[in-house]
Amino acid sequence: MKNSNFPKVELHLHLDCSLSYEVVQKLKPSVTREEFEKDYIAPAQCHDLADYITRAIKGIELMQTAEQLWAVTLDLFDQLKADQVIYAEIRFAPLLHLEQGLSPEGVVRIVNAAAIEGMERTGIKAGIILATLRHYSEAQSMETIHLVEQFKGTNVVGFDIAADEAGFPIDAHIKAFTYANKRGIPCTAHAGEARGADSVWETLRHFHPRRIGHGVRSIEDAALMEFLKSKGIHLEVCPTSNVQTAIYDTIQDHKVNEIYESGVSMSINTDARTISNVTLAQEYKTLSTVFGWEKAHFLRCNLEAIKHAFASDEVKEEIRQKLLQGFEEGE
Repeated sequence: MKNSNFPKVELHLHLDCSLSYEVVQKLKPSVTREEFEKDYIAPAQCHDLADYITRAIKGIELMQTAEQLWAVTLDLFDQLKADQVIYAEIRFAPLLHLEQGLSPEGVVRIVNAAAIEGMERTGIKAGIILATLRHYSEAQSMETIHLVEQFKGTNVVGFDIAADEAGFPIDAHIKAFTYANKRGIPCTAHAGEARGADSVWETLRHFHPRRIGHGVRSIEDAALMEFLKSKGIHLEVCPTSNVQTAIYDTIQDHKVNEIYESGVSMSINTDARTISNVTLAQEYKTLSTVFGWEKAHFLRCNLEAIKHAFASDEVKEEIRQKLLQGFEEGE
């Protein structure tokens, strides 16, 4: 594959982990390039997921006012446009942005409004996923799912749980996912990243998500892979991030090709564009170089992504046609 000059879909993308140097400098002019690379970008391999996540702290500190949230959201749309992303689902935890007096509702309202401007400016279609975090209480998870419900009909399209999978149990969050499922709210959930296949099973049994964030360690259990395939559960795979969080020693060790060959539905995503210092185009080039992936691999992953997106049927069909046309024309 000569290049990755194709239209793309990205389902697994953290807003607070994707601040460009340009927007950081705008919000905090004293930050040098050296400081940015040290504080916002993770090394090629961290100790673990918890270590990787610490690189989000500085970004979250710069996302506490309406102006800051607006700037960061629009900046991400500009990054997506440059990467030829035509549909994205952007996730973040609203309760992380209350330190300077914003209300949870206010945070979601601002990001939703900024996303509308971003879509108008770039032509990108996008949805917003609100996330609870593993270390949150039951009350905080319920507050987050109520926000998803409150903003039904806006660009808020789903619910997620993120953060340190290995460090915290799922117990505090079962009530929120039960609430979501009873009301038909689309759910995804981080699992099979910091822990193995048992974590994916646990997440599926208690949360019943339509998609799994990462989920790469599902490959360790053949019965689980068959279950995912039979139920049509989609894996949001983030190759570079998975090496950085020490799931794999090198990209050559990644199981992405085995997952693809298994027939389990999957897509390719960046996870955290700044922390992982990667674009989707770069992810595609890496997979092409290391695993010999060609245009057909990426087309299938993108078609699976939009099929499993939390978008309307009308948007899904529009994006599907753009993908087919773009891949037909691209090299």
